[in-house]
Amino acid sequence: MQNSAESAGQANEERKTMNQKDTGTDDRTSGDVRIGVFICDCGSNIAGHLDCSAVTEYASTLPGVVYTKENLYTCSESGINEIKQAITEQDLNRVVVASCSPRTHQPLFASSCAEAGLNRYLFEMVNIRDQCSWVHMQESDKGTEKAKELVRMGVAKSAHLEPQEDLVTDLTYRVLIIGGGVAGLSAAEALGALGLEVILVEKQPELGGLLKALHRVGPANDPARERIEPLAEAVGQSPRITTYLSSQVENVGGYIGNYSVAINTGQDELRQERVGCIVVATGAKPFTPTGLFNYDGKTVVTQMQLERQLAMEQFNAKRVVMIQCVGARTEERPFCARICCLTAVKNAMLIKERDPSADVHVLYRDMQMYGTEREKLYWDARGMGVKFDIYDPARPPRVENGKVSFDHAILGEEVTLDSDLVVLSTPLEAQDDAQRISQMMRVPTDQNKFFLEAHAKLRPLDFAADGIFVCGSARYPATAEEARSQGIGVASRVSTILFKDKLISSAIVAEIDEQSCVGCMGCIDVCPYQAISYDPGSGVCRINTVLCKGCGSCAAACPSESVQLKGYKPRQLLSQIRAAA
Repeated sequence: MQNSAESAGQANEERKTMNQKDTGTDDRTSGDVRIGVFICDCGSNIAGHLDCSAVTEYASTLPGVVYTKENLYTCSESGINEIKQAITEQDLNRVVVASCSPRTHQPLFASSCAEAGLNRYLFEMVNIRDQCSWVHMQESDKGTEKAKELVRMGVAKSAHLEPQEDLVTDLTYRVLIIGGGVAGLSAAEALGALGLEVILVEKQPELGGLLKALHRVGPANDPARERIEPLAEAVGQSPRITTYLSSQVENVGGYIGNYSVAINTGQDELRQERVGCIVVATGAKPFTPTGLFNYDGKTVVTQMQLERQLAMEQFNAKRVVMIQCVGARTEERPFCARICCLTAVKNAMLIKERDPSADVHVLYRDMQMYGTEREKLYWDARGMGVKFDIYDPARPPRVENGKVSFDHAILGEEVTLDSDLVVLSTPLEAQDDAQRISQMMRVPTDQNKFFLEAHAKLRPLDFAADGIFVCGSARYPATAEEARSQGIGVASRVSTILFKDKLISSAIVAEIDEQSCVGCMGCIDVCPYQAISYDPGSGVCRINTVLCKGCGSCAAACPSESVQLKGYKPRQLLSQIRAAA
């Protein structure tokens, strides 16, 4: 290790010397750099707070800039056409757009440059809306000066940009779906209909998940088996879908477009498969309330057990008390499962339909009946005579000897109800193997061990890991309608990848100079995507560019500066720093 440290120090000095040569004299632009700068008014978003004309005039004085233009909306069709036209007529070889957020508009501007014949990586974007006009609305003069500085930095960096080539990867046109519930079956059916080959792995001996154990599905109250059986039959008969029952995925390797999967078929057989994308639809399991409210599975049951009694015509209770939030919204399970209230109201109505004289009470903390259909169901239940009473979670109901006592919030006194059957509404919780799957596939889970999507609003069905998706109750407790729509949505997301001839990804990835790398493996420790590995043969680290997301953590951590991030190399970043000085 001492030799490695000495080598790292020596390499570091060599790298600094080289960087000084690169950036020292350094960052004067060469004569062949022709930069075009486009300043966007963004309607009044930017021009309402900054002097965009002054920024445009200032940009024309910067080194290497040969063309400037102010646009009302640079992202409009006319604005895009002006960029394309300027590239051709002004012979531009660098383009800088000063406008809004690169997160939303950078791909549009870069692709427009490419359409005009300019390498898309010779485009630089400056954010003068989010970082300037919006935060300096009351300081127009100072905001304008800051905009000039931001543009100056962007222009300085653009002079040192280098053309890059997009990364191209072959694809395997097959999909692995883990889980055969309504979400997984919906995804499999949709993907098979799209013409893709599907491998469906279910750990139970039959398809259907939790839905096959239900009696009816709210809020329509139609028979659950009428929903799940045709779906399972369609999947089972599809020639494009291969189903493994009583099986589980043991290992996953590779990357988007080319995953290798090991499947244990339950017969001491390990099958190796290759797929392009993976769908996690493992569902959730009902919580068993052992030790709560004298639960015994006979006179005190769960909603799932009540479902079976109703389905098998074994229900004969006349006095029923349902208790909500049993095992949910506690320290152990702080979340609301969302579907428990719907289940309780649906079953309470079914009991009243069978026997209008039955006495049904629902004791609740809050009723989660979101959506117009569920809200209507709630009021219909009240109209049928189902009684709803609030209990204080600090003093939960007491169940003993066929009686349920609780503190009535409105009457301010203890109320005791006689009961033939007490029904506990328990939440769905994450599957026991969720953590194993999470570690195997390197996808995250939340504090409740449900799988965590990349973004709740922007990417609700994607994992942060490319090519892996999540749907149904594996993500969070979901109704049958939600699980089905998410399964179909996942099929749509998969098709955006596998309906291409090749997978094309950004060239903004890290690269390692093997001449100066000493194999200290510091970059491996900080890489959040497991994109870097150590090659013991050569004694250096190597990057899998398909897995790399260009976060730059490795470049910042490398002691010998052997790792650099394309598009953000020291020469480019130092030029911005000097321009800001």
